[in-house]
Amino acid sequence: MMRIATMTLGALALSALLLTPARSEEIPRLTRQGDATQLQVDGKPFLILGGELGNSTASSLPYLDRQWPTLKALGLNTVLAPVEWDQIEPVEGQFDFTVIDGVIQQARAHDMRLVLLWFGSWKNSMSTYVPAWVKRDGTRLPLARSAEGRVQEILSPVAPATMAADARAFAALMGHLKAVDGVQRTVLMVQVENEIGMLPSARDHSPVAEAEFRKPVPAAVLKALGKTGPGSWEQVFGKGDATDELWQAWAFGRFVETVASAGRKAYPLPMYVNAALNKPGVAPGGYPSAGPLPHLYEIWKTAAPSVFQAPDIYYPDFTHWAAQYDRPGNPLFIPEADRAGKVEAPANAFWAFGQHDAIGFSPFSIENVEDPARNPLAGAYGLLRQLTPTLLAHQGRGTMRGFRPPVSFDGKVDESPQTLTLGDWTVKVSFVDPWTPRDKQTYAAHGGLLIRLSPDEFLVAGSGVTLTFGEGVGLEKVTEGRFDGERWIEGRWLNGDETHQGRHVRLEPGRFQVQRVKLYRY
Repeated sequence: MMRIATMTLGALALSALLLTPARSEEIPRLTRQGDATQLQVDGKPFLILGGELGNSTASSLPYLDRQWPTLKALGLNTVLAPVEWDQIEPVEGQFDFTVIDGVIQQARAHDMRLVLLWFGSWKNSMSTYVPAWVKRDGTRLPLARSAEGRVQEILSPVAPATMAADARAFAALMGHLKAVDGVQRTVLMVQVENEIGMLPSARDHSPVAEAEFRKPVPAAVLKALGKTGPGSWEQVFGKGDATDELWQAWAFGRFVETVASAGRKAYPLPMYVNAALNKPGVAPGGYPSAGPLPHLYEIWKTAAPSVFQAPDIYYPDFTHWAAQYDRPGNPLFIPEADRAGKVEAPANAFWAFGQHDAIGFSPFSIENVEDPARNPLAGAYGLLRQLTPTLLAHQGRGTMRGFRPPVSFDGKVDESPQTLTLGDWTVKVSFVDPWTPRDKQTYAAHGGLLIRLSPDEFLVAGSGVTLTFGEGVGLEKVTEGRFDGERWIEGRWLNGDETHQGRHVRLEPGRFQVQRVKLYRY
């Protein structure tokens, strides 16, 4: 049976959801423009200027209700919110969607979209958000084991009953979303599970997993990885952690595909799976093994073609990790772009949108930002919101570049100038502001993007960067301004002191701005 919101509050929320006016007849979907993938919402491309809530924030409607002033002050248009399996199916086969209905209702009241995160069988590797009836039935729904045989609080992904139970719950959730949101389209996408990974060993060593591991490598895996067979995983790939991780990725991927496919049959929103990244130099199991990591991209793509892959980036070398998920047919979406409040978040956002045609950017624990109206992310999102129509028009066209100083894994910032080309123009970008004392600059916070509007005209947006255009190139006209929809409203002309008498285009540190630049050759 399906019990939908038996409480009075739940009934009221459901009624309000069903009576909300329609936005569009078109379901959110992924489409192609040039060599970029875009998220279509209400029949138009959409950029997610997002923030992900802390893990427990959306589990209490009164608690969530207190967070909206912060989310609005930061300029978000989308909130990423968890949905807990244990909360929606406390009794096997009986579903209560009271909380998720309230989350949707609150988002609509604040003119905000949602990306929902399915905390099903796994969250940060562990199986802590599964219902009590799952936790207590280790025979039917077995746990994984380490290489030494120790039981882990991690459900085995090769247990058929676990896969079926998760898929049923996810399908019930998606069917309910279609019923209450299939017209209004508040929910744009859904994340399937959360940061899947095996610990502390590279793979599951439970009896059911050992039996699966000894089976021949599937033909689809052999084809995807350019191997010949037949043979077992160790016969084809050799013995060791790398092979164990490869098998585990296949097992996780097939589980996710089963769950996602069940959900898509009920309501086919775009779906993705997120990765807790591997620390360099650490063996699988020392990090959450077998998630959708860059070195496992192809096997995950083969195992779970219904979802795209997204990185959760908490390491300083943001540009390194984000670039590895910009692949044909796999849009760059960063659901957890480090913890909210980090000073480098705006530069990372501009770089992701400008350099990699990202569909969205979202720092984690967004509701905990202090003084949100003054946080740099608010200024960055405000400017990106202005630029959204222009950004979307140029995605996949080869007319846009992002720039920011790269940072190493150990946090060292390389503030060296960068050179980029757009058409027949060469642009040098400096991240050291010539008019600000060095000890007053935070180079990791400097960055922006450049869009070529016409053969000789550009938009440059960001903060803390200085652009020069080479010998024999002059600045015919430089103006600051703003966008009202797609219309550029011109402000001051900057052809004098502000461009150092025509020598450069400067976006000063500490604030986000956009300038329009027309070049000429002399």
